[in-house]
Amino acid sequence: MIIRRDVFQAIADPTRRAILMLLASQAMTAGSIAANFNTARPTVSKHLAILTECELLDQQQNGREIYYHLNPNKMKEIADFIEPFRKLWDDRFNKLEDIMKAYKQKK
Repeated sequence: MIIRRDVFQAIADPTRRAILMLLASQAMTAGSIAANFNTARPTVSKHLAILTECELLDQQQNGREIYYHLNPNKMKEIADFIEPFRKLWDDRFNKLEDIMKAYKQKK
């Protein structure tokens, strides 16, 4: 499958992030996912197609139903990309906290 969309474009949409959160605990069918939103089912199906295209979701056929579940390898890629930024901001907040403590002690 040729990926046309960037993973970060896919997760930029709040509905797609909500779908990922729903699927974090269990696999679900498109109908079950759509039942959690106040949008038309074709809209949810489009979101699922984008998430699948970006390989954030995998599909598994079980009889007539298709179950969607998170692709942990792709989610780890996102987490690995974000980790240095998280560490950078943690370090900055820790420095700011030290400065604020020192400032309070001077008062």
